[in-house]
Amino acid sequence: MMWRKSDLDLILVPFSLLLSILYHAWLWRKLRAHPHLTDIGTSSAIRRQWVISIMKENNKRNILAVQTIRNSIMGATLMASTSILLCTGLAAILSSTYSVKQPVGDAVYGAHGPLMLALKYAIILVFFLFAFFAYSLSIHFFNQVSFIVNVVGDGESSIAVTPEYVSEQLEKGFMLGIVGNRILYTGLLHLLWMFGPVLVFLCSIVMVPVLYSFDINVGGEEEIRVRVCGKEEQDGGKDIV
Repeated sequence: MMWRKSDLDLILVPFSLLLSILYHAWLWRKLRAHPHLTDIGTSSAIRRQWVISIMKENNKRNILAVQTIRNSIMGATLMASTSILLCTGLAAILSSTYSVKQPVGDAVYGAHGPLMLALKYAIILVFFLFAFFAYSLSIHFFNQVSFIVNVVGDGESSIAVTPEYVSEQLEKGFMLGIVGNRILYTGLLHLLWMFGPVLVFLCSIVMVPVLYSFDINVGGEEEIRVRVCGKEEQDGGKDIV
């Protein structure tokens, strides 16, 4: 059987994508089973405590709440703008009559014909579009939280805004932001596909341990649980005494 240049792309690029999918599937399972062992779960617990403290002392901290959520909106807006700018740049390259195949054609491994080059740009464009979609939804939830976090029930309204509901909306915004970040990272990684599938494969292998070092907390579950919840338990003990 004759070896074709496109075979390297068909093997390494799907394997790189599968490696990222398997890692995030494992991370999601870890988050559901042991949230305090992950940075996402620990940050989520801290944000829930933040919402409770803000709504408990709403008259004193209402401006702080709006400013904090505004910072999150600005961050998500920046990332959404970056994603759509990357989409615009790729669309401009696809519609351009200038061929970028020739300068790098002889310097890369794998297929680099006109059809394959267009396919690469189209796949990367899809990644950035999904990242923009996730960031846009994240901004929507952050905007909603900025309105409802300062709502104080007066006893006459039939709608009660609870800290649990506000926390749920806030977590949706942050979770969509995390999803957008991971899709954007994957899209940026696949930009190296322009120089061949070998770079994509090598960088995917490097990216997994790097993400692991950020996603997983160092230390045992009990130690992390004490760090997150210990102060609350101590305050409760003082009240009892």
